Amino acid sequence: MNLALTTAVIEALIFASSEPVTVKEIAVILEISEVTVKQIVEDLMKEYKNQRRGIQIMEVVDGYHFVTNPECAIYLEKLRKVPRQTPLSQAALETLAIVAYKQPITRAEIEVLRGVRVDSSLSTLVERGLIQEAGRKDGPGRPILYVTTKDFLKYFGLKNLDDLPMVDDWTNHQQFEINLTAD
Repeated sequence: MNLALTTAVIEALIFASSEPVTVKEIAVILEISEVTVKQIVEDLMKEYKNQRRGIQIMEVVDGYHFVTNPECAIYLEKLRKVPRQTPLSQAALETLAIVAYKQPITRAEIEVLRGVRVDSSLSTLVERGLIQEAGRKDGPGRPILYVTTKDFLKYFGLKNLDDLPMVDDWTNHQQFEINLTAD
């Protein structure tokens, strides 16, 4: 193994470990001397520090682990204060699954399949950009049609709608259940 790959593997081991990694552990994994490991880690530490990167390797008790650069602390504190999106509720996931498989579909058609009102779920899904309005259906009242978006595909790690899991029976909606969850 050349020096560049050895350095990359050491960096990956430190990054991937939830606990500090010791020089001895790294040496055993790579089958190289502890002296070599120590020198490579010290070089990495200098490199991160000299480049003023957002992360650093820190030596603790008996090992090494990644930490954020103290110069970035005030920005990290701001990040903690930024509201995060909560996971989708079961009702929203069920509504989203119906839209995904039956699109374009109206609110009323979704409510028939779910057996409950879906106004709140639809609002949430539109706000999150997972579904969008796609025109109006011809007929009384010209109800809004809903379809999924590109963000829906990204959210679930799909290339296109053909990647959706197959659903056996849509006719018996009393037993309707789709296991559609984000990674």
